Amino acid sequence: MTMNEDIKRTIILENYQNPKNRGLIKDSTYEFISTNSESCIDQIDLEIKVEDDIVKDIRFDGEACAICTSSTSIMISSLIGKNIKEAMNVIDNFENMINEKEYSEEVLGEAIVYSDIAKQPNRKKCALLTWEGAKEVFERR
Repeated sequence: MTMNEDIKRTIILENYQNPKNRGLIKDSTYEFISTNSESCIDQIDLEIKVEDDIVKDIRFDGEACAICTSSTSIMISSLIGKNIKEAMNVIDNFENMINEKEYSEEVLGEAIVYSDIAKQPNRKKCALLTWEGAKEVFERR
């Protein structure tokens, strides 16, 4: 699925300006992880609720660039409702896409908007930051 550059920009901008699930709720049933980039301003805290092996909710807050914020919003939409194995598959495919390895477009859905991010190596970490954080939480289980 090749996506038009204007559509990609629109999706990224929409998820940056109106990110899903912004705001932490500080609930003890959520697992917490703080993510930050050593190379830029990106610092995002995640709260992830998993019940019966299903990702029930993901919340976030922090300060980050447009790529990191929009990527986090898209990640949230991509992972909620999936079991841990499915969620890890989405994350692995996203990481592979960002790192220019083989990946499945069908698995990624809207996250495919970052398919060209490898052309801007300094932005790869921005796109990956919270996906790596979610993966770390899931690997703890």
